[in-house]
Amino acid sequence: MTLLNMFDKNIPVMPESIINILGVVYIHVKTSDGGEMYLTRFGFQYRDLLDINNWYEKEWFESHRERLKGTSSVYRIHTKEIDGKSLELVVKNSRVGEDVPLATHTLIEFINAEFNSPWEEFSLVMEMGESRYGPDPIRIKTQAPLAIYVPPEKMQVWQSGRSVFKMNRIHARHPGIDLDILRQYKLIYGWIKGKNVFEVFDEMGTDSDEMIRELVPITKKVTDDLDIKGYIMADMKPEHVIIGEEHTKKVEKLGKKMKSDTRARQTDYIHTLIRRGKYSVVDYELLLRTPQHEQVIKDSRRHSYLDDQRDRFIAAPLPSHLMAMDILGVPYVHGHAESTNGHVWVVGRNPRLFDYFLPERWRKTPCLKLSENNEIYYTLTKDNIHVVWKTSRVGEMPAMKDRGDRAAKVLNYGYNSPFEEYAIALYLNSHGVPSVYVRAIYMAGSTKIEQSSDMRRYESHSSIVGPDGEPILRYDHNYITIRGYYNGPDSWVAERHGWLYKPVDLVKALDSGIISKDEYDRIIDTVRRKLKNIGYDGSLLQGNDMLLVLTPDGEIVKDAEGFPEARICNFELIHLL
Repeated sequence: MTLLNMFDKNIPVMPESIINILGVVYIHVKTSDGGEMYLTRFGFQYRDLLDINNWYEKEWFESHRERLKGTSSVYRIHTKEIDGKSLELVVKNSRVGEDVPLATHTLIEFINAEFNSPWEEFSLVMEMGESRYGPDPIRIKTQAPLAIYVPPEKMQVWQSGRSVFKMNRIHARHPGIDLDILRQYKLIYGWIKGKNVFEVFDEMGTDSDEMIRELVPITKKVTDDLDIKGYIMADMKPEHVIIGEEHTKKVEKLGKKMKSDTRARQTDYIHTLIRRGKYSVVDYELLLRTPQHEQVIKDSRRHSYLDDQRDRFIAAPLPSHLMAMDILGVPYVHGHAESTNGHVWVVGRNPRLFDYFLPERWRKTPCLKLSENNEIYYTLTKDNIHVVWKTSRVGEMPAMKDRGDRAAKVLNYGYNSPFEEYAIALYLNSHGVPSVYVRAIYMAGSTKIEQSSDMRRYESHSSIVGPDGEPILRYDHNYITIRGYYNGPDSWVAERHGWLYKPVDLVKALDSGIISKDEYDRIIDTVRRKLKNIGYDGSLLQGNDMLLVLTPDGEIVKDAEGFPEARICNFELIHLL
């Protein structure tokens, strides 16, 4: 079945593109106001009703919207009628990137929870609704995720609800990463006819003490069901549990019977519904998988990832939202990072690798800084993949503390662009000079704050343009290079389930006594000589630009001649002779 057939066999007009983001297929169209709409398979059948003119037109939206109780920006609204049909919607603004109020947390282990991005939220809701994990008898019913609407305007910082202090702190820690997202995302869900359990008991006239006695076991039962199915709602509350309209009508009907045990009958009926799973859950911005479920997903995705990396240069059909590019001799799969308005270039020809390098998969995971002088970080991504990312210094003028031949060379050469670095890395690996695996390049969507002072690379790359007609290397944007955390050859790692190799740079190896000073000097001289033999100048390489690799037993991996094998991990100052 084609992607189009998943939506409709009789599509009247071709969409702008069909996009797969984190496993969810969207029809992507431009809206009449210059914004963007991403329609799921549930929303596409209502594409006419979901046209922004039929629900988001200013006068209509302001006069027909109903703010849901206990929320600041979640609305219920019905669309205009088309051919006698209308649709009830729930429209909410994504709070991705905002601080989660502490009062929202119900359990201390979720103190570090973050709001899902729109794409993560829809992916989790789709996954949970399809009941892929856990025992079949239990199914968690959800709202239908219909569409994500992105208005054309960009918010100001004061409008975003985000802390300026927090954004500045994050920017200082992660320069170049587009964390200060100023685009607004509106998630559109189908309305579930019915009432939440708090409303049901409140309309029965239940007093506060009795309310607590009844709602606590109900909330626990739903929480337990979610847990069995592999999910947690970090802000779980009775207002998130919905009883359908047909059942609430029966509760009301029972309440009209003038009997002494009417209240008990109503209460028993509600508890019976919950026990039988006759409910739905809503509000998914803090939905996450249980640790056990997350580990299963991570293991599965990691092994799929390793297989795909092993075969990354084998061409495969590309979906319409991705395209193949060759830049300085390196093949890439290129696409748009919808969540940040950035761009991603993934090395190879395998489109399945693209989602792994979307910024929301690695930019907020806990990281370890690997250098005191440069912005280089190690992280384990949300897909359980070990990567190292680095803010490119292209366009910067090197600040050299001491003057001399090295300083003159650095100033003369300048820093390589990310695309030059990757071309060099692949060339070295193919010509017998071991280097780390380069994976992807990310261009942040936001305009960078600091100005580029060395324009040479931007000028030399100006003729290399992307599908949007813009140069791939833009002086007003930051670039992040993402490489593998080297723990063995790709083909070897893909078949391993136990301990892998461990990398350590030459400086740390020297400091920790793994190698002697003589070995240190000899290794650097050997690498520089190998580079010279294939036409490259490696005179600017230093000890922390090379890695030794240790076996699980702590032994240094050696080359065919029995000499410690050094692997280059920094390509920003390597040049042709």
